[in-house]
Amino acid sequence: MNPVQSLWQRIRSRLPIDGFYFGRPLVLFQSDDWGRVGVRDREGLEQLRSAGIELGQRPYDFYSLETAEDLNALSVTLKRHRDSSGRHPCMGMNFVVANLDSTGAIENPDAPLKFLSLAEGLPQGWKRPNLLESYRSGIADGIFRPALHGASHFCTPAVERNRAGGGERGRLLEMFWRAGTPYIHWRMPWVGYEYWDPEQPNDKRFLSAEVQRESIGHSVGGFAKLFSALPRSGCAPGYRANDDTHRAWAQHGIRVAQNGPEAVLPPHFDRHQLLHLSRAVEFEPADSAFSVEQCLDKADRCFSRGMPVIVSVHAINFHSTLRDFQAATLQALDQFLTALKTRHSDLLYLCDEDLYDLVQRGAYRACGKEMSVTVTRKKFSRAEAQPL
Repeated sequence: MNPVQSLWQRIRSRLPIDGFYFGRPLVLFQSDDWGRVGVRDREGLEQLRSAGIELGQRPYDFYSLETAEDLNALSVTLKRHRDSSGRHPCMGMNFVVANLDSTGAIENPDAPLKFLSLAEGLPQGWKRPNLLESYRSGIADGIFRPALHGASHFCTPAVERNRAGGGERGRLLEMFWRAGTPYIHWRMPWVGYEYWDPEQPNDKRFLSAEVQRESIGHSVGGFAKLFSALPRSGCAPGYRANDDTHRAWAQHGIRVAQNGPEAVLPPHFDRHQLLHLSRAVEFEPADSAFSVEQCLDKADRCFSRGMPVIVSVHAINFHSTLRDFQAATLQALDQFLTALKTRHSDLLYLCDEDLYDLVQRGAYRACGKEMSVTVTRKKFSRAEAQPL
């Protein structure tokens, strides 16, 4: 970051912003990585182990891909709970709408990487019967709400550069691809994130505005093909988004920008008229440090400030193929939702689009009726933001 950019960031952090605060306890769920393939089931796991990769050091060594049965179990759990209006919780699912063609990358090492649209199926060797139908069934029931994550979770230019460079990194990529696994991020962080190349100079890590705009256009098209609708909410892979990302999102009809938990800010609009939402509660039972009580405490602190509780829970927590993360997650989710309703009888479950409607007109639609909530607009600055 050059001195001019650094100065502008310091000035920007102190500029007043209109934030939105609410007269009822509101809860939203935002969940990343749906549709993204990882380790290709037991066969891929054993193939990587045979190649000398020691798996099991971290949870993401067992990230695979959700199944129709995983989605059904999540749906059953969510349907056991209702808010004060009678509405079930809604899981906002951020989809990666394409996956690397690993077989093609091995067979054509000098060609640009190609991706297979999730709407058209999974890469060679992957099997998930009725997966797309389960996504769509949950959406039709109002239990799932799709949003845009991207067309690729990793940074394609970074991966292509490392593949072309050969050496240890090139061999590692080939080893993973032969096992049907695109990557495991913590083992190869140089793959970056879709719009962010970590090994470039600080002021050039984000891909150019033109490249981002083209990538986002492809992902929006893939989303429309998958769900017969355009995305209205988006979350950049790794939360790595900049002004170019936000401008391209707005140009493609996205209205809500999801942000990570680094700085918990009240909902607010940016200059592109995107409503920015900050995740406040990291609900990640796959992490050994997870605590339901800590999540509840953070939720209460949000409510006391008039801010919505935006819960972050990644798709791995609902997987059961390589390791059963799901059972503990659903048990913890039951406890969390029950405790929230016990502590806050006037609780409301919303999705991102509902919150957008709420700040625009003071009401949103749920269970066939208009739900009104008092919305207060107050000035704040990023510099004044306090941790939970």
